Amino acid sequence: MAQPVREIALITGGSQGIGAATARVLVDKGFFVVINYSNNVQAAKKVIEDLGRENATSIMADASRVDEIENMVNTVVSMFGRIDALIANAAKLGLQDISETTEEGFDALFAINVKGPYFLAQKAAPHMPPGSHIVLLSTTQCHASTVTSNYLLYTMTKGAIEQMARVLAKGLGPKGIFVNAVAPGPTSTELFLNGKSKQLLDTLASLSPHNRFGQPRDVAEAIGFLTQNQWVSGQVVKVNGGMA
Repeated sequence: MAQPVREIALITGGSQGIGAATARVLVDKGFFVVINYSNNVQAAKKVIEDLGRENATSIMADASRVDEIENMVNTVVSMFGRIDALIANAAKLGLQDISETTEEGFDALFAINVKGPYFLAQKAAPHMPPGSHIVLLSTTQCHASTVTSNYLLYTMTKGAIEQMARVLAKGLGPKGIFVNAVAPGPTSTELFLNGKSKQLLDTLASLSPHNRFGQPRDVAEAIGFLTQNQWVSGQVVKVNGGMA
């Protein structure tokens, strides 16, 4: 079993958007990063090429399935012996009103947005040394008065994430593991921009005092801070430029 000389970070959904930006920030901070992706091989390869194979590797797994999560964690541990930072970034947006929601859609969104991070933390925690960090991803929509009804199911999943951060910090604190969540505002990622008209995007940007969307790097830098601070735990850090 190889013993790492650098801290090891595992990032789910790390092949694009906030996950890819977080990989860059963590490499800049000295981590070796393991990028998890579900199906976009080319995007994952590009991230690894950009970061350099001396700084990163990738692993394919469905972050909504417990068996694949367990295999992923075991693979990382067999390669490096430990996990120092766990970033549960993989998620889906899934906007729909309650009248449109099917049981299948409900279960699928909770599987990737809630079940995945929950069991990822469960499987990884035994391999995380004191001083390690878990960072979960929520959303500013959990706190914004401007939230619209089609965000119901999505914000329910992210509300669960915020409670997970709050309570899991209590459970893992005695082991020296810090747990927090980041709640981004509107951020220029493929997940967020997809399917929105220019008029809608302009309206949403105007809700910010800075009249713009966040960039993936803006959120990634907050995540990077939370992977190194040794006193912040059980918190939800809103990264939204003052929108909410």
